[in-house]
Formats: sequence, C-alpha cells, structure tokens
Amino acid sequence: MSGVTYPCYKLKQDTRGQWYWVYYAKNGEEISKSSESYVAKSDCEHGIALNKASTNAPVFLV
Repeated sequence: MSGVTYPCYKLKQDTRGQWYWVYYAKNGEEISKSSESYVAKSDCEHGIALNKASTNAPVFLV
C-alpha cells in the first residue's frame, strides 16, 4: 500500500465481506482493532470516528 503513513486506521474486509478497522501505531505495529465487523462500510467508518472522538475521555482504575 503506497502512501500509507503511521499512525493510521486501515479499513479491511473479513472472509464474510464485512468491514472492520485496525489502528496502527507510529512504528507500524497493530495496536487496536474493532471488536465487531460491520455490514456497511459507512458503519465501520462511523466506528472509527467514535474512537477518534474519545481521545479526551477519562480513564478509571477499577
């Protein structure tokens, strides 16, 4: 894949043709992926947007 810079999200399709995302760190290592697959690509993109929007969410030790 040319032109890919890190960190980044990549949209992928599983063997059933459903969409999921993977987040890669600056060093190119996979560090996170969606916990579910999405039928619609737009729903997968929405999941990425939700993940990005949570950057200022508090972290609790439980």
